[in-house]
Amino acid sequence: MTSTHSKWLDAELKYDSGVYNKHEVVMVRGQGAQVWDENGKAYIDCVVGYGVATIGHSHPDVVKAVQEQAARLMVMPQTLPNDKRAEFLQELVSVLPQGLERVFLCNSGTEAMEAAKKFAITGTGRKRFVSMKRGFSGRSLGALAFTWEPKYREPFGEAVDNRNVDFVTYGDIEGLRAAVTEETAAVILEPVQGEGGVRPASPEFLQEARRITKEKGALLILDEIQTGFCRTGKMFASEHSGVIPDGMTLAKAMAGGVPIGAFVMTQEVANKMPSGGHGTTFGGNPLSMAAGVAAIRAMKREGMAEQAREKGEYMMEKLRAIGSPKIREVRGLGLMIGVELKEKSAPYIHALEHDEGVLTLAATPLVVRFLPPATITKEQIDQVVAAFERVLKNVSPREERQAELAAANKEDAQTE
Repeated sequence: MTSTHSKWLDAELKYDSGVYNKHEVVMVRGQGAQVWDENGKAYIDCVVGYGVATIGHSHPDVVKAVQEQAARLMVMPQTLPNDKRAEFLQELVSVLPQGLERVFLCNSGTEAMEAAKKFAITGTGRKRFVSMKRGFSGRSLGALAFTWEPKYREPFGEAVDNRNVDFVTYGDIEGLRAAVTEETAAVILEPVQGEGGVRPASPEFLQEARRITKEKGALLILDEIQTGFCRTGKMFASEHSGVIPDGMTLAKAMAGGVPIGAFVMTQEVANKMPSGGHGTTFGGNPLSMAAGVAAIRAMKREGMAEQAREKGEYMMEKLRAIGSPKIREVRGLGLMIGVELKEKSAPYIHALEHDEGVLTLAATPLVVRFLPPATITKEQIDQVVAAFERVLKNVSPREERQAELAAANKEDAQTE
């Protein structure tokens, strides 16, 4: 609980829709890897908006770009070309895997997945899809069809139509081969499953997925919403395996904190969508475009992919060195790290926030997920690991039960 009565927390609890389980703290400022609450308490942020602020909170280049663009022009539909949009498209395509040269701009990861679904149908003339068990593709009714976890789908019953979706165990090459047929429009998968427990795919699985889809005339669509833009130690996680897909869904870190999304694809896929077949009001707005240009240039200039690789290796090495009997496995790629425990993670996530000033989130009930920005320092990593070691040692069984009650249903999930 915040140390003083907060009118801002009261207002959120009173007027918000109620679909979010609110933490009892009000955040008001961020810089780099830190955020501060309304009482001035500092936290090391290993959530960064569910992986959004990979370049750190309020990166000065993005702040300047947004300020300047807001004074010039904030809204312009995509039927009317815009200088900043054109500049962003050039910047984005310059870092994409070869062959991905057409872009549908939108506002979030879920919107990108909705676009991917429609482009896959028109691009192949087929309507069946293959998705992954434990995969997460978004919360809109269309994207929910690809999301494995029943708790996200069941409240909406038959409105979530996944009769044309076949689910395959992540990493099961033979299962994938059996599921992809001449009726399959696309295989959709995350190079690293985030919500599913921070599970990187093997290069062999991704390479076989590429081979199988080509053989069957289906598209391979990689969900790089969380893994893209330096999070895993490469600009895109697909680069670790050398796989070039037919399309990728992008969002989160692409504009340094400003809402943005995109489905990027080959020319062939783009050509088969009829004019007017899809659209968006706010997608490609100049404000987001200016932020995106600044963010991507900062990523390249400051070597943030390499920073994520080096710091991720360092952090995982330090986490493994804890040696707690409560830890089953430390895994990840770059600064997308999961620590699987032998018991529920919620009490430890709760204690990290309230006792140690470290923000983390869950990925399945057993996994503590760390998504720090690439700008985090090694000293801050040391502080996070030391804090995690302390809560693993100090949270008693009674405190665990109390914390579980306090943190009930607060297992954070991607919200796009």
